[in-house]
Amino acid sequence: QVQLVESGGGLVQPGGSLRLSCAASRNIFSFYVMGWYRQAPGKQRELVATISSGGGTNYADSVKGRFTISRDNAKKTVYLQMNSLKPEDTAVYYCNGGMWSGTNYWGQGTQVTVSS
Repeated sequence: QVQLVESGGGLVQPGGSLRLSCAASRNIFSFYVMGWYRQAPGKQRELVATISSGGGTNYADSVKGRFTISRDNAKKTVYLQMNSLKPEDTAVYYCNGGMWSGTNYWGQGTQVTVSS
């Protein structure tokens, strides 16, 4: 079955950078869209960024200009480069893969904490 595994989270100071990785168990061409979501305690999960099978990207307004989503098809991996991190970016970040069938798959999440 489909598995998504996130990595790269951790503790970083405000203004710092992290790169999250999402490794898929199958060719990422299998997904209609892949993306990153985040969820802080007590809050709803929210969209961070998406990348379609064709390479088109979308970003939440809160991260535009700071985050970049990308992919490496050969490595079956989607990345989220996060720069100029702010405390409000603190959350569990989840990788999502949307299949052409409409089924969504989620990774286990990786914690990102931005604090001085």
